[in-house]
Amino acid sequence: MISVEGLSVEFSAKPLFKNVSFVVNDRDRIALVGKNGAGKSTLLKILCGMQTPTSGVVSVPQDTVVGYLPQVMVLQDDTTVRQEAQKAFADVARMKERVERLEQQLNERTDYESDSYMALVERFTQEHDRYMMMGADNCEAELERTLVGLGFRREDLERPTSEFSGGWRMRIELAKILLQRPDVLLLDEPTNHLDIDSIRWLEQWLQQSAKAVVLVSHDRAFINNVTNRTLEISCGSVVDYKVKYDEYVVLRQERREQQQRAYENQQKEMQEMRQFIERFRYQATKAVQVQQKIKQLEKIVPIEIDEIDTSALRLKFPPCQRSGDFPVICEDVRKAYGAHEVFSRVNLTIRRGEKVAFVGKNGEGKSTLVKCIMGEIPFDGHLKVGHNVQIGYFAQNQAQLLDGELTVFQTIDRVARGEIRLKINDILGAFMFGGEESDKKVKVLSGGERSRLAMIRLLLEPVNLLILDEPTNHLDMASKDVLKEAIRAFDGTAIIVSHDREFLDGLVSKVYEFGGGKVREHLGGIYDWLKPTPNPSRGEGSTNAPVQQKNTSTPIPSGGAGGGLPSGGADGWAAHKEQQKALRKAERAVEDSERKISQMEQRLKELDQLLMDPKNASDMTLVTEYTSIKSDLDKEVERWEQLSEEMEKLRE
Repeated sequence: MISVEGLSVEFSAKPLFKNVSFVVNDRDRIALVGKNGAGKSTLLKILCGMQTPTSGVVSVPQDTVVGYLPQVMVLQDDTTVRQEAQKAFADVARMKERVERLEQQLNERTDYESDSYMALVERFTQEHDRYMMMGADNCEAELERTLVGLGFRREDLERPTSEFSGGWRMRIELAKILLQRPDVLLLDEPTNHLDIDSIRWLEQWLQQSAKAVVLVSHDRAFINNVTNRTLEISCGSVVDYKVKYDEYVVLRQERREQQQRAYENQQKEMQEMRQFIERFRYQATKAVQVQQKIKQLEKIVPIEIDEIDTSALRLKFPPCQRSGDFPVICEDVRKAYGAHEVFSRVNLTIRRGEKVAFVGKNGEGKSTLVKCIMGEIPFDGHLKVGHNVQIGYFAQNQAQLLDGELTVFQTIDRVARGEIRLKINDILGAFMFGGEESDKKVKVLSGGERSRLAMIRLLLEPVNLLILDEPTNHLDMASKDVLKEAIRAFDGTAIIVSHDREFLDGLVSKVYEFGGGKVREHLGGIYDWLKPTPNPSRGEGSTNAPVQQKNTSTPIPSGGAGGGLPSGGADGWAAHKEQQKALRKAERAVEDSERKISQMEQRLKELDQLLMDPKNASDMTLVTEYTSIKSDLDKEVERWEQLSEEMEKLRE
């Protein structure tokens, strides 16, 4: 679908790319990887035509539609969410106008037997068929499904976009791109502003509905679940691995070891040549051989080796005082802003040494509870921070508290103690401040760079309670690994607010889920919380139905840990059995609905393939079947939503 041949890009003396060639095929799911500054975002801009290479050719077929989501974009604030998303259907709207004009002309004409009238009928039929094949009647339903899948509530769709934060407006832009159904989808860090539910929905959409995808992401779980091919930008070239990311990591390590051996052999050979030249340079009997060696040395093309992998670096928090047994205790904590209640009756106890995660959709109160623990905002109820607790807090605004006149190195040097001072350059390199970057003044750093620097500084302070609010937003995968290992080895307690599943996996032993004004406790790791309900149709999947998750938790009761058998004796037990029976019936109904949705989607895919064949384009039987299934699918999705709501009510 996109062919790249001999691509070169030069911004300075050293080219960013040199003689790069590859092809993006239909159904490719490509992860574009490489160190920061390697040129991933630049390559995406070249593929979508926003930037011109120094040399080379990027061939895109004329009828190929390319959708591009950049990291940063200019957003408009003069419409509602629905109106902004409807801009994705501009082509459909224009076609609707053409069909209506043709229909009006037919109604005004009376020369039914003339050739021109028959030609008009033929044209109207063709335009109307194309209009129906574009799914025009289902645009609004698809728009709502996409926005809800990305985390919006239905009542949000009529709100002005100006009421939403930049992250939520980026979701609207992502929805617009997905609704256009482009032939090639270029995504630059699409998960930066998404919560876990929305990320999983996007994964499913990309797996099942996208045609070709090229994405840049530092979310390891996301690219592993979506991609089947990895393009690595390294040393100015692109290496194509026909495998997903985890397999690429293994192959890359093997390739790097081969590079290292070849580099060492070449250096040894070059050193022997230089020694021969120096030894016999002034001996007439060896003049010919010396000249041959000089020519051979000049012809050798030095082997470039990938940058040293600093992910093996191990950080260790400095020694700190022992805290009390319970660093944080909440009893009936409530927080409201006017009439809006963020959460209520929060009861939780975090023990010394525990690593816990706060998860849930954006706006459900995760950061708000953190601010309550920090004492930054007032609240109702009782919240106790334990004896001798020393808190190390990381939030995005922490980056603004750094001294702008200091260099990166000086900022870290001032907090480092003991042997760690000997490793400052290694630590800075692991967090993408290697080489000359460490001499930059803090005031010239970008927001993301400041956040990384604030994180390093926190890692070197003697604290026994870490509170990290979205710590991985500006880190690449190697830096995440360094941070994860440091927290895992940390002797104290950690509260981590994050949507990064791979980062939380193996790190936390308890998950607190925020949602609906409640906080629920889940024992186990992040994937225990995300464990799916058994679903026979999951293999096919559904682009319309969000992934269901097994809800084995209960709201944390005000009196501590509840549970046990239902109260109320025999009557209570009978009622409990009836409820469980109704729940099982509801679950079967949901599974049956999901199976029907999956079957209809599969048939739509088959019809899509048939209708793409020119000889079937005017087959009204296929067009009618396609339209009918589309309509049935929308009805079944609405039924699925109702059944799912009923099932969730029974689970509460």
